[in-house]
Amino acid sequence: MPLNSAQTRRPTLYDVATQAGVSPSLVSLFLKDPGRISEKRREAVQKAIRDLGYRPSRAATTLASSRTKSIGLVIDDYRNPWFVDLLRGMESVLSDLGYQVTLADSRPGANRIKEATDGLLAMHVDALVLAAEPSEPMLAGTWVPTVVAGWRNGVPAGADLITNDDDRGGMMAADHLLALGHSRIGHLSGSDGASFHRRAGYQSTLEAAGVEVVIGESEGTSEEDGYGSACWLLDHHPGTTAIFAANDTMALGAFAAIKARGLSVPNEVSVIGYDNSPLAKSRFLDLTSIDNRSDVVGVDAARRLLARIDDPTLEPERKLIEPTLVLRGTTSAVR
Repeated sequence: MPLNSAQTRRPTLYDVATQAGVSPSLVSLFLKDPGRISEKRREAVQKAIRDLGYRPSRAATTLASSRTKSIGLVIDDYRNPWFVDLLRGMESVLSDLGYQVTLADSRPGANRIKEATDGLLAMHVDALVLAAEPSEPMLAGTWVPTVVAGWRNGVPAGADLITNDDDRGGMMAADHLLALGHSRIGHLSGSDGASFHRRAGYQSTLEAAGVEVVIGESEGTSEEDGYGSACWLLDHHPGTTAIFAANDTMALGAFAAIKARGLSVPNEVSVIGYDNSPLAKSRFLDLTSIDNRSDVVGVDAARRLLARIDDPTLEPERKLIEPTLVLRGTTSAVR
């Protein structure tokens, strides 16, 4: 008799086999490599799994295959929308293959990033994605394939780097504002690796155009950091007609600073952000932004990890993802 929803015990692999009318070994093969099973039997097993609410034992799978089917992801600030797209891109590749992503947040603090990484390694993850500032000692003795996602101040030996071409993105933002006739362009910048590259692109473009470089720098890239930097910028450079923020969150702070001074966007001050996050896409902000295609970073990071898992002898690679400019309503010709 098929099991039903009234059952009181946890369904097993053998229950799935009975319900699907196949052998337990075929169910086991389905869980490891469904592509090796005929479509008819695959559908029968999938239906039995759904009907029974069966959940494979990850511990048992680990013992049988020496893999946990899990990827560790270390981030340094869960408030940053960039990580949402990164994770979405990773999971679009990994979830259909049965991998799970385990997230560890390493917000600023002594040894927090190393502690987060050590915790994931203790869980025997198959690979690591570091979207936080790594260090050589942190990965000493680590054998799992490792990808550094996004610009960091250092990439440990043996790790791949998959990141946005943020120098190019900074250049695109500056070129856009210059093309609109702006010549008094301020930049709000953080102090991390990505901010450094975005600032470098902005600075080189303005210098080549003979335009003064004005930077309001802060330690972080939060909305509050953007507000403080924009206040400084507008107070010390009152003729500013355009602001390029290092991310969309800082741009939101810039909006508040502009409004507090009785100015409007984009009539008096144009604003361009970076990341093309949900903030930028909202109808309320309608923010012009550089799309750094973080989901593509996630997709490529996941694919690279899978390749390294299958072939540990692969040499580490460095890959840059080309950004795009997304035009919306917060930039206009200088008036």
